[in-house]
Formats: sequence, structure tokens, C-alpha cells
Amino acid sequence: MSRVAIARRELGSLSREKTIVLAILIQLVIAGFSSFLVVGLTSLYDPGAASENVEVAVTGEEADALVAASAEVEGVELVTYEDRAAARSAFQRNRVSAVVRAESSDGRVAVTADVPQSSLRKTLVVVQLRAVLEELERDERADRDAHLEFDPLPLPPSIDASPYFGFSYTVLLPLLVFLPVFISGAVVVDSLTEEIERGTLELLRVAPVSVVGIVDGKAGLLAALAPLQVLAWVALLEFNDIAIANVALLAVLASALAVVAVAFAAALAVAIPVRQRAQLTYSLGALAAFAAAAALPEHPATTVARLAIGSATTGTHLHLAGYVVGAAVAVLAVRRYAAGISPERFG
Repeated sequence: MSRVAIARRELGSLSREKTIVLAILIQLVIAGFSSFLVVGLTSLYDPGAASENVEVAVTGEEADALVAASAEVEGVELVTYEDRAAARSAFQRNRVSAVVRAESSDGRVAVTADVPQSSLRKTLVVVQLRAVLEELERDERADRDAHLEFDPLPLPPSIDASPYFGFSYTVLLPLLVFLPVFISGAVVVDSLTEEIERGTLELLRVAPVSVVGIVDGKAGLLAALAPLQVLAWVALLEFNDIAIANVALLAVLASALAVVAVAFAAALAVAIPVRQRAQLTYSLGALAAFAAAAALPEHPATTVARLAIGSATTGTHLHLAGYVVGAAVAVLAVRRYAAGISPERFG
């Protein structure tokens, strides 16, 4: 039985595995209906993107400045009230979503706000009020710039970017790239430990196929499936009018990460031939690796986003090359480790 035969046998067993098929279908739904999901999910990712208008009562001597700042923020409307009691009364009757008081204190604008207790509503209101306060800060800094005795830090430019753009490329696409990678490693752990626990791994060796050949057949198939899934998801995103650049490089990145994941998974399965322990160790290791990636000059999710929007830098390509080299090292290491395993260990 050759490596190809083992891979074909593994593919047949995967098609009958309900958990794996369900995971792929979930990803298919996410990618296939991304244009609809993005609208709803962006409201969780960025509550300020919601189309609902937030009406806020504002009182105090600096109310006019706050109202002027709110004119630059979409989705929020500030209404001036003569006193706080009237504003509170409107808030209690649900005529306004929040009450804000803006007073001058020692040359500064002090703002206090009363917002709803409901968590979802509160989040939306707080996000919109934060945008108004940021605009007020910009206005105050611009007005007082001429009276400063020294030059402070430059005023940050105002960026009018769609939250849907950011969500699609920094959350949705990395999710569709990393999920197949993680699932591939998890399936390798499950498949190899199952063979060992059932004693069928020793039967495969009688074929005869070495432990290295068995690992190659099983892990190689799963490593190849990950970039194919990514390409399918990219095609569906393109169908939903989400343009993706550097598709080939994204496939290379997914392939490299998948190879690293399945190599790590295969080594774990051979070293810890108990399914539950191996799966737990793999999951914790994958999470630790993803967290440790934050120490890199460019996080893998950022690499995916930069490639997808066509703004890859030299550092982006260097990171991609590093992942490819890491994948090659991982393959050599796990094959050497598997070759040193005594056949009697699985007998």
C-alpha cells in the first residue's frame, strides 16, 4: 500500500466523518453568504457601524461645542436641553438614548454621561459618544493650537474608512484562512491516534508501509486540503464582490501554515498515542502559537490582510518566506522523528 493509497483511504474516511463535513459546511456558509453576514457581524465587531440613529440629550455650558462636534459623526444626534432635570425626564421616557452634561472646568471640558443599562444598547451608545468626544477633542486642539508656546504632537488625520472593509479583510478572511489550517492538524491527530488505539496502524505496516510512509500519506493529504479550501473560500468571497488580491500567495501562506500544523499534529499523535490527550495538547499548542505570533514584527493575520488588499510590504514577503522555510524544517523534523520510532511501540 503506497502513500497515495493511504491518502486515498484517508480521504474516503474524511467524507464519512460528520464532524469534519459539518465544519467545512459552516465555513462554506460563512464564505458563501459573506455579503450578508458582514453586515450583521460588523455590528458586533464595530457597533458604530449600525444604521440606527442614536439621539442624546445634552446640557451644560459647553453643550454647543459638543453639538457642533456631533455634526461630524454619523449615526448620532445631540439635542440641547435647558436643564439636566428635563434631560433626565426625556431619558426616563425613552425619548433619548443617553444624557450628557458638558461643563467647563479649569480650562477643560468635563463631560459626564448617563447611558442605558442594557449591554447591547449601552455598547452602541458608548461607541457613538466616544466618536463625538474624539471629534470634540480634535476641534479643541485645533482651536487652541495658535495659543500654544510649543508645538505638540501633530493632530492625527481624520480617516473615513468603512467598517465593512476592515471587518472583511482583518477578521473574516483571516478566519477563513486559519480555520482550515487548524482543522487539518486536528484531523491528523484524530486519525493517527485512532489508528494506534485500534491497532490498525500495525496492520498498515504489514502492507508493508513504514511509519514515515503512513504519516506522509495522512498528513500530506490534510496539508493539501487546507489551501484548496482557502481557494474555494476566496472564490466565494469574490462572488460576493469582496475583491482579494495575491490569491496565489495566500494559497502559499495557507499551505505553509497547514504543513506546520499537520507536522506538529503528527508528531504529537505519535508521541502521545491517546486521542483525548493528544487533541488537548494540540489545541493548547495551537492557541499558544497563535498568541506567540503577536511577538512577530507582523502577525500572520496582518500578513493575510496585507496580501489580500494588495499592500504587501517587503516585511510581509519576508514573513511569508519564513513560514515556507519553517514548513520545510517541520517536515524534515517530523519525518526524522517518525523514522526513529520503533515498530514494536505500536504492536
